[in-house]
Amino acid sequence: MDTLPKETAQTKTFPASPKRIYILQLLTVFIGFLIFGFSENIKGPAIPRIQLEMGLDEMRIGLLLSLNSLGYLLACSFTAYLIRRIGIKAVCLLSFGSMVLSGVLIFLSRSYPALSSSFFLMYIGNGMLEIGLAVLAARIFIRNTGTMMNLAHFFYGLSSTVAPMIASGLMTLSIGGRAIDWRDVYLLILLLAILPMIPAVAGKFPSSGISGDERLPLKVLAADPVIWMLVATLSFGVISEMAVGGWLVNFLEKAYGWDGTAAAGMLSVFFLCFTFARLFLGPITDKIGFTLSLIIFSALSGLLTFAAIAAGEPGAFLFAAAGIGIAPIYPTVMALIAKRYGEGSDTAITFIVTLMGVSSVIGNYLIGAIITGIKDMVTASRGAGEGLLAGLQAGYAFIGLCALLCALFAVPLYVYLKRRGELL
Repeated sequence: MDTLPKETAQTKTFPASPKRIYILQLLTVFIGFLIFGFSENIKGPAIPRIQLEMGLDEMRIGLLLSLNSLGYLLACSFTAYLIRRIGIKAVCLLSFGSMVLSGVLIFLSRSYPALSSSFFLMYIGNGMLEIGLAVLAARIFIRNTGTMMNLAHFFYGLSSTVAPMIASGLMTLSIGGRAIDWRDVYLLILLLAILPMIPAVAGKFPSSGISGDERLPLKVLAADPVIWMLVATLSFGVISEMAVGGWLVNFLEKAYGWDGTAAAGMLSVFFLCFTFARLFLGPITDKIGFTLSLIIFSALSGLLTFAAIAAGEPGAFLFAAAGIGIAPIYPTVMALIAKRYGEGSDTAITFIVTLMGVSSVIGNYLIGAIITGIKDMVTASRGAGEGLLAGLQAGYAFIGLCALLCALFAVPLYVYLKRRGELL
């Protein structure tokens, strides 16, 4: 008779029910992606101001973004090991903490090397966070995987939508007679990384449930043709997605003479399309299949980007509409990995995201190099104005080309899986 009271007392002392644990896990994932979106996409309005203040050309801006991607890549290379050694909770807390620290260092930076180093640290934190959140999501989203992955990444899109507007709005304000600049914005935004640390500390994260001996060997993974097709598909998709945040504002300001607020507003419209595409297209990816979704949506994004370039300034809204197509690519690949590799998804995610990081480094550098190279070539024959426009158009055409290549590499993936009866 005294068993029930003991259990009741224990329940009152330890109220961590499975539902409460799951809610804390969801809060960590959702708020984590929210902060991730802020940290990634305040750079749109900030880069033209950084460029002006420090006297940087497009090549050095491209190099800065490539160094950021290098920090992201470095984080991808060791995060899986950290997860195995110290757990996802500690990795998430470490990544949030490094983002807070990088905000302080960016605020204090007064030179290009100091700024590059600070951004490098921020992207190390971002890389750790992305791997940690992807692994956590793969472990907890067992049902309706495509829908839940897109929902989680919806929060990234949500913060990405408002980040440019908040950043550009803050940089028009003054406090005590002192204008708020891009350094202040980075400090304020990155301090928000403290917020997701609260549910992360209070929550309990699931382990992989497998020992080191049972873990999917890297050699076996690398021998799977599917993994390489996913690497190519995701790499081109992410280059196209991430480049918009770094280059759209710059393009609109310099090619069409838009002011900073209007250009940041168009970037926000891009992320608005991006955000709601993830919210509403998730169930569609579950219904028509992950692989077919990759082909359709990435091709749509590429075609809209080229249409925007061809239409000129009146077609600028098509740059924003391209967000509809590129939005589902990353979460859909993550859902495909979670379904195909199951308990080995940790290894697969790390492998794919690491190689994706290599592509991102190259992609960001190439965009800057293409803009500078075409600009110099055309300037020599037609003048500086036409040279700059041609360079920016060529750089943005490369972004659209990457979206089309994403679709192209998803086609053999679809054929291969369909022939083997493994289509997802």
